[in-house]
Amino acid sequence: MDLDRLGSWLADLVAERGPDLFRMKGIIQLKGEGKRYVFQSVHMLLDGDFDRAWHDGEQRSTQFVIIGRNLDPEALRSGFHACVA
Repeated sequence: MDLDRLGSWLADLVAERGPDLFRMKGIIQLKGEGKRYVFQSVHMLLDGDFDRAWHDGEQRSTQFVIIGRNLDPEALRSGFHACVA
């Protein structure tokens, strides 16, 4: 994932759909980064930071969860996939 793209997409998503976003959280594998990026969000409050280093042999992957109402799953997938580096 590209952190700048992800940050822009999340900021736009929260600005547009904040009241419908109950909770978001994720562990993100960023391109060229040796540490996990962890974030969470409740409604319009968004927080993220680097976490521990990926362990040797650990499968690096991205896990992302959104809980909300009246959300368009395909639009969310498309926006998220546009952040892939």
